[in-house]
Amino acid sequence: MLWVALILSPRPPAPSDDPQAPPPHPWGICPEAQAGLAVWCLQFTPRVALMEDAVVMEVEASLRLFRGLPALKARIGDEAPDLGVAAIGWAPTATAALVLARCGVTDLGGRLLQTVLDPLPLRTLSAATEHAESLSRAGINTLGQLRALPRGGISRRFGAALLTMLDQAYSLRPEAHAWVALPEDFHARVELPSREDHAPALLLGARPLLMRLCGWLAARHAGATGVTLHWVHDSMRAKDAGDGGSLTIRTAEPIRELEHFCRLMAEHLAKTRLLAPVGELRLEAIGVQALVEDSGSLLPDAVRTGETLYLTLERIAARLGPERVLQPALADDHRPEWMTRWRTCGDGTAPRRKTRHMALRAPQVPEPAFLLDPPLRLTVREHRPHYQGALTLLIGPDRVEGGWWDRIPDTQAHRQVVRDYWVAVNENAGVLAVYREPVEDGGSAWFLHGVYA
Repeated sequence: MLWVALILSPRPPAPSDDPQAPPPHPWGICPEAQAGLAVWCLQFTPRVALMEDAVVMEVEASLRLFRGLPALKARIGDEAPDLGVAAIGWAPTATAALVLARCGVTDLGGRLLQTVLDPLPLRTLSAATEHAESLSRAGINTLGQLRALPRGGISRRFGAALLTMLDQAYSLRPEAHAWVALPEDFHARVELPSREDHAPALLLGARPLLMRLCGWLAARHAGATGVTLHWVHDSMRAKDAGDGGSLTIRTAEPIRELEHFCRLMAEHLAKTRLLAPVGELRLEAIGVQALVEDSGSLLPDAVRTGETLYLTLERIAARLGPERVLQPALADDHRPEWMTRWRTCGDGTAPRRKTRHMALRAPQVPEPAFLLDPPLRLTVREHRPHYQGALTLLIGPDRVEGGWWDRIPDTQAHRQVVRDYWVAVNENAGVLAVYREPVEDGGSAWFLHGVYA
């Protein structure tokens, strides 16, 4: 087995006059930070446990999923410090990994476990800490020297707990852990190290909360369509400032990308003004949905580079305002000009895919990729439409009729059309979409409406 131990940085105890306040952690760390780190670790393996001042997890079965041990070490080493991790250790047992992390030894480095543990000081083993002074007077200062003593004497004088933990460190006795359960809902809280007066500075405290959220979503194989960041004002505030405020950010599709959440939050916080200094942040997820994972095969179904178009549009809309960024959405209309309507970006709904039931009719000819606005009237010679030469009609006619329900604003007229569409072609212009419709003089005219890609 392969274990990793993540030791949290201790924090000074906060003074409190509340008799109902929870007691401080025996190892001087923040219990909420430890629980949040455990939730983040659940994205790597379900075998996660709390152990003294650390979080330990067994990752042997997860190495292939995360592209091998070097890649997993690099990822945990890069991301864990942002969650308050001060040291990381890798070893065959959880106790040994915890001992290595306390000594600043990252891993075994290809050496035997006994060779690495023997020269380490006694105080790295928590069960030996209270007996370290007595053992030191007897000349016992390292784990190797302790292990060389008679086992019966160790058990009688210092208790069985010391011998048990020593054996567990050296992988001579099995370990038992209470695994952390993945919570059904996500709610995270953090107390800022100092009071913040400016909203953009809140991102520094919100980023660890977003990291926990992304880890929780990954463990649930899900994504979120939004997050809500709440902040609590300092007690020394103006009367009209209120207890705090909140900011809700929504996305067009469920995601769990940390950097995208951070970019969106940065854009919104840049336009937010705080009414009083902030000392505490809380984060909750909105619209959690299951995600369909991308194919990891040699020949994937789709090749994606960077962020998707909709994530890019959301980030731009957060900066410029949603009313200044428009995106197309398919409408229930069979007339080509009005099949697509433009709507503001970032309204929390992704563009719908085109389905058969959305159209009022099944077209008999292919639909052009590009439309002219307005359509171009064509010349007719010898009863044939011309555009950069005579056009040959390939497919058609396809009758498009309707629009009595579509009134032009501020008028009594309607966008009623009666057209016969054709697919036409010539050597100069390529493949075109043309139509013929009645005109006011009682005859008919030809128009160029679209170009095929």
